[in-house]
Amino acid sequence: MYQIISQQDDFIIIDKSPQVHFHSQDSQAGVVAKVEQDLAIKLFAVHRLDTPTSGLLILAKSAAAAAIFTQMFTAHQVQKYYLAIAKGKPKKKQGWIIGDMAKSRRSMFKLLRSQDNPAVTQFFCLPLFDGFRLYLLKPHSGKTHQLRVAMASIGVPIFGDPLYGHTIKPLHNEQQPSRCYLHAYSLSFTYQGRVFNFQSRPSQGDLFTHDDSVSLLSAQWAAPASLAWPERK
Repeated sequence: MYQIISQQDDFIIIDKSPQVHFHSQDSQAGVVAKVEQDLAIKLFAVHRLDTPTSGLLILAKSAAAAAIFTQMFTAHQVQKYYLAIAKGKPKKKQGWIIGDMAKSRRSMFKLLRSQDNPAVTQFFCLPLFDGFRLYLLKPHSGKTHQLRVAMASIGVPIFGDPLYGHTIKPLHNEQQPSRCYLHAYSLSFTYQGRVFNFQSRPSQGDLFTHDDSVSLLSAQWAAPASLAWPERK
C-alpha cells in the first residue's frame, strides 16, 4: 500500500502504491489512515494523489506543520515532478500545456482554450520502444486530474488511465495495462530554512521497470529539479 521514504520531525514522506485510495472508502482504510494506524500517530494531509497514481506524498505530523505546508503549496513553493508513459506521437514533444479546465462527463474534465484561471503544466519527453514515450511533467498549478487531462489534450492519454485512456485500445496480442502509468517522482522544497529533495522511482508496472525506462531516468532525469526548465513566456 505504501513505503516510508523519510521521517522528519514535522512530517513524513511516503510512496503510495497505484490503485490505493487516498481517503478511506467503503470501510477500507485509505493510505493516510493506514499510515496513522501503523505508526500510531495523527497525520495531516497537505496534498493528495488520485487513486490510480503512485508516488510521493507529504504527511504533516501536526496542525501547525500542515498549515505551513498548505501555505507553501498555495504559494507554489513545493516543486513536484511526475513521470508518465503514453503511447503514440504527441502534438508536441516538450513545452507548456496551458488552459482552463471544465467538467466534462463521467467525472472527467477537459482542457479549454481560455486562460482565465488556467492549469499550467510543463513537460519533456523521450522515446522508449514500440511507440511508447516517457514523460517528465512539472505542474505549475494544482487542478484536479490536471496531468491526466494535459496528456489527453496533446493526443497521448496516459497509458492505463481508466478515465482518459479509454480511446487507446491494446492490439489483439497485447495485454491490458497493468496500471495507470503516472507516478509522483520527485518533491523539492525548503522547510524551516532547510532544503529537501526527495525522489522515488516507480517500482510497479512493466513499462516503468523496463531496462530502457530505468536507463533513461538514470541518464537524463536523475535530478529533475536541476534540469534547465525554460521560463514561461
